[in-house]
Amino acid sequence: MAEELIVAQSADKAEKYKILVPQIEALVQGENDVVANLSNVAAALKQTMNFFWVGFYLVKDNQLVLGPFQGPIACTRINFGKGVCGASWKEKKTIVVPNVDEFPGHIACSSASKSEIVLPAFKNAEVALVLDVDSDELNDFDETDAKALEQVMRIVEKFL
Repeated sequence: MAEELIVAQSADKAEKYKILVPQIEALVQGENDVVANLSNVAAALKQTMNFFWVGFYLVKDNQLVLGPFQGPIACTRINFGKGVCGASWKEKKTIVVPNVDEFPGHIACSSASKSEIVLPAFKNAEVALVLDVDSDELNDFDETDAKALEQVMRIVEKFL
């Protein structure tokens, strides 16, 4: 297990992800506990990328239930198809929202959140959880984030 992350804060976003993703893989290697691994993944993303909020919602009894996260307190449960997280679950795809105020049905867990990206992870071809990342800046997520965070979700799927 890696004991610390080594990523230069002066690096650009793409370079940070390029260095971070293998470290996340090493961080979870050999650990089978889902909560422990999700906790470390959320912490690694928050620490390295300085996201406003990053965390996981797990599918339980046809709802998304708050799991390990880093940042301000959050919504505890989200219904299927509701908000960005519920939409990602329903559509089984990554959703990037440049301005959350323009997303129909957005759930405002924090009024400070301005943009968001949500990505699903699959187990047995069904969504098992979603990764939710919020920024306090508009239009903060792009294809670089989507591709790198999708790599992180493939790592997550290995221990689900």
